[in-house]
Amino acid sequence: MAERSIAMEVKIKGMKREDFKDNEYIDKLVEELNASGTNVVVGSLDQLINWGRANSLWPLCFGTSCCAIEFMHLGAARHDMARFGFEVARNSPRQADYIMVQGTIVHRMAPALVRLYEQLAEPKYVIACGGCAVSGGPFKGSYCVVEGVDKIIPVDVFIPGCPPRPEAMFYGLMQLQRKIKVEKFFGGVNRQEKLKDFLEKHPEEAEAMK
Repeated sequence: MAERSIAMEVKIKGMKREDFKDNEYIDKLVEELNASGTNVVVGSLDQLINWGRANSLWPLCFGTSCCAIEFMHLGAARHDMARFGFEVARNSPRQADYIMVQGTIVHRMAPALVRLYEQLAEPKYVIACGGCAVSGGPFKGSYCVVEGVDKIIPVDVFIPGCPPRPEAMFYGLMQLQRKIKVEKFFGGVNRQEKLKDFLEKHPEEAEAMK
């Protein structure tokens, strides 16, 4: 069957390619996707599923500081994140697509954040929102603060600022949408972590399954 090729321009809400930064990262994902090759049927299904996933991202908000207040603005009438499909904020990681870390993370809180991340269903994503989540912020170097959540869980998008404005959060969320739209779903992100690998990392779960 014929092979498909993804167009290099990934449009989000009518915004042009030059309106975004970090296009090199998206181009690299597109090149990897085209290099792997897939038939037209599976490729079309990939695009359809990824379109739906990118436009219905449900967040699990882990807000500890002022960034969480800024995120609340997204749901208000002025910004209205429902236009992008982000409005269904969940209280359970099992119903969310990504976790948005907003605020300072201390070492005592880190195990709870890692546990929530592990409970997210694949494919899952992480956004570090604000200076505290990105690098520790004004508390960087403190004995009790994690200097960036990427030290404990993998991060897909960093949103700088202290706190970032709602427009900056929208920009970061749209960058996540762009990444999702060029992923390989079948045989790709839907199978990122095998059960065997998970049980090797968590022997206590393997014992519970016996």
